[in-house]
Amino acid sequence: MRELGVGIGWRPEIDLTVGRLPGVDFVEIVAESVVPAAVPPTLRALQARGLPVVPHGVSLSLGGAAPPDPARLSHLAELAQALGSPVVSEHVAFCRAGGMEAGHLLPVPRTRAALDVLTENVTIAQAALPVPLAVENIAALVAWPEDEMTEAEFLAELVDRTGVLLLVDVANLYTAQINFGADPAAALDALPLGHLAYVHVAGGMFRNGLWHDTHAHPVPDAILDVLAELVTRVHPPGVLLERDDAYPSDSELAAELASIRAVTDGSRPGPAREPAAGSDAHAHR
Repeated sequence: MRELGVGIGWRPEIDLTVGRLPGVDFVEIVAESVVPAAVPPTLRALQARGLPVVPHGVSLSLGGAAPPDPARLSHLAELAQALGSPVVSEHVAFCRAGGMEAGHLLPVPRTRAALDVLTENVTIAQAALPVPLAVENIAALVAWPEDEMTEAEFLAELVDRTGVLLLVDVANLYTAQINFGADPAAALDALPLGHLAYVHVAGGMFRNGLWHDTHAHPVPDAILDVLAELVTRVHPPGVLLERDDAYPSDSELAAELASIRAVTDGSRPGPAREPAAGSDAHAHR
């Protein structure tokens, strides 16, 4: 996988901000929000500066029982071609069943039967795309009682069967720690990080006994700690900050990007503080 550096999610609400932030090496777009034949000028300007643009899908439903929708796959393929993208990414999740849309990324049961279906759907998607596919671990609020494998084991077998790349979301590994007691370090040990395409980092909040991956709050130090754990195991080709709501000032976004870069280049000082989730969060570690 090519070197991407440190990036940020491009969103229409901060399109001008992204262009003037220091230290942005690449951007990611929500694929469903961009039309290949009408790429926004601000995004074209970033592309013209040589910044890689990665389409990130949120509705392909790779973990669903039905095969991926050809129209959605065609959209991803056209975007990758229009933007000269090095990779396309999606989620290990499902978001529709029986003709109903969940409006949310739902966790796939980590069973052999579900893995067979996911493998077939990933293979279909890979064949339809002009560039490699990377799949992401999601932030789940519920777990299936039928699970037969850990998330890392499930993803490792998927990679072994398909050769798909990984988009490791360290914020979602932290979510799994808080919500289900899963150890991020153990997950990183079990994941085939040689297939790493890039990494997501995002903020969230603790509410009603669960960690919610909001993409609307600052990244806590505890999530940067998970990123630091990953960096001790492998050099990530790219690390991207996700922000989708409650956008802060340009200077705050720049500071978050600088903090991420400090972790990836090893210059982050001192031990990290605990997350701002309060005593309840500590109880759920």
